[in-house]
Amino acid sequence: MVKKNNVLIIMADQLAAQALKLYGNPVCKTPHLDELANSGIVFENAYSNNPVCVPSRASMLSGLLCPEIDAFDNATELASSVPTMAHYMRSLGYWTFLSGKMHFIGPDQLHGFNERLTTDVYPANFDWIGNWTEGPSYVPSGTALNGIVEAGPCTRTMQEDYDDEVEFQSLRKIYDLSRFENQNPFFGIISFTSPHTPFNVSQKYWDLYDEKDINSPDVSPIPFDDLDYFSKSLFFAHGRHRHTVTEEHIRKTRHAYYGMISYIDNKIGKIINLLDETNQLHNTAIFFVSDHGEMLGERGMWFKQCFWEWSAHVPMIAKIPGAPKGLRSSVITSLVDLLPTILEIGNDEKPTSFSDDLSGKSLLKFAYNKGETKNSFAISDYYHIGPCVPTRMIRQDNLKLIYTHGHPSLLYDLENDPHELINLADNDNFKDDLSNLLSICFQNWDPEKINDKILQSQKRRLLIKSVPGEKPNWDYIASIGDDKRYVRKDGVDATKGKLRIPPVESIPPDMPALSKDEIDAMMKGKKTFKFNEK
Repeated sequence: MVKKNNVLIIMADQLAAQALKLYGNPVCKTPHLDELANSGIVFENAYSNNPVCVPSRASMLSGLLCPEIDAFDNATELASSVPTMAHYMRSLGYWTFLSGKMHFIGPDQLHGFNERLTTDVYPANFDWIGNWTEGPSYVPSGTALNGIVEAGPCTRTMQEDYDDEVEFQSLRKIYDLSRFENQNPFFGIISFTSPHTPFNVSQKYWDLYDEKDINSPDVSPIPFDDLDYFSKSLFFAHGRHRHTVTEEHIRKTRHAYYGMISYIDNKIGKIINLLDETNQLHNTAIFFVSDHGEMLGERGMWFKQCFWEWSAHVPMIAKIPGAPKGLRSSVITSLVDLLPTILEIGNDEKPTSFSDDLSGKSLLKFAYNKGETKNSFAISDYYHIGPCVPTRMIRQDNLKLIYTHGHPSLLYDLENDPHELINLADNDNFKDDLSNLLSICFQNWDPEKINDKILQSQKRRLLIKSVPGEKPNWDYIASIGDDKRYVRKDGVDATKGKLRIPPVESIPPDMPALSKDEIDAMMKGKKTFKFNEK
C-alpha cells in the first residue's frame, strides 16, 4: 500500500504578500521562498479571513469564517467543540504536530494536535480584549507606534530566540519522523512569530540590505479629513496621534522588516533541505502562508487590522507532489480554503465528510492547472480595536468591497486601481457590482446581531479579567522558564526594551494624549486633527 502524502504548513506572522519578490517587490531577498514558488504554485490573490492574529488562525484551522466560531479579537477562544485541521487529519490516519505560535486562548491548548513542540510566544488568557464601549482610542496594551519609532538593528531579539527554538524543534521532529518506515503520514504546522512587530532584527540580517535600496511606500500618508471612518479609527487606535513618524523611521522599519523576512526565509530553506535529506520531500505537500499582512507605512498606516491590500492580502504558495511546477493562479482564495485542500490530499482525493458546511473550497485542482477562476471570492471579517462596529471585506474577481456598519461602503477596482485610491461606491457604472458584493456580504451575516453578540462577549470576558485574585493560567509551557522568557505580564513585557539585546528604553510619545470626547468629535467630523508627517 502506497503511503499517503505528508502535509506541512509553514506560517509567518504579519507578512504582507506585497513585501515578497515573488509578488513584485524587488528589494526583499527570499531565495528559498522563490525556489518553493518555482517548484509549485503561487496563489496571487490570497486573503486573510481576519486581519488580526487569533481570529485569523482560528478561522484557518477550522475552515470556518469568524462569525461562525465567534472569533472576534485577540482574546477569544476557539471552542473545543469545533473540529480543526488536526482533528480531521487524525481521523484520516495522520500523526499531527504543532511547532510555534498559534495563539490559542483558553484551557484547550491542543485543539486536536497529537503534540505541541514549543511554548506559545503570546499569553493564552483574556489579556487583549477589545472594548467597544471605550471607542476608537482604546488599545488593550502598550503604545502601538513604539514598534515603529524604535525600529532598527540589534544584537538579538526575543522573537529570534523564539523562532530559533521553533526551528530547532521542527528540525528534530523531521528527523524523528524519518526514522521509522511504518510511521503514519504526518500533518504538521510550523509557525514563526517573525516578521511581526516590533521591527528589530539582528545585525546579520540587517546587513543583507543596503539602506539606499530600501523602497518607500507607494502611497503617501492621506490627510486625516480625507480618511474613511475605518482608517480614522485606526489612526487613534494605533497611536498615530501620539508619535511623529519621520522618513528615517519609515526607512528603518522597512529595512528591519525585510531583514526579518530574510531571517524566516533562511529557516524555510533549512526545513525543506532537511525533508530532502531525510527522503521525505518527494511525498510531502508544503504550503507557505501568513496569518495576515502589514501596512508598512502605506497610506501612512502601520500594522494590520484593516482591509487595505497590504494588511489583508497574504502570500500563499503550495508545492504538491506530482503537480506541475512554476504555476501562478489568479483565483480569489483565502486561508479557509486550506482545510478542504489538505483533506483532499489526505483522503486520496476522494470526497470528504465534514461536521460543518465549510466556508472554504479545495484548491487542489488549481495546483494541477484545472480550476475555474471566474466569480471566485473571499470574505474577511474584522471585530477588534478601531471602528468598534462590525466590518467585512468581499473580494470577487477584480473588485473589492469594504463594508463598515453604519458608514458608507467603499468599492475598488484592483485591476485598474491597485493602490485603492478611487472609491467607486457612488459611481453609477458600478451600481450593479456594488449590489452583488453587498448581497454576498449579507448572506448569513447580520451586522446588528453580530454587534450585540460581540458586546456581550466583551462584557463577559472583561468581567472575568477584572476579578481580583489569582487568574487562571492557560499558557502551554513546553520548557522550564518559558513562562518568563516570552510575552507575558510577568515575563517579557512587549512594550519594554527587554525584547532586545542591548535593551532599548521605550521612546515616549512626543504628542499629548487626547480625551475620549476629543477623539469622538474628530471621528464625527466636528473637529479635525492637524499634524505634520515629516
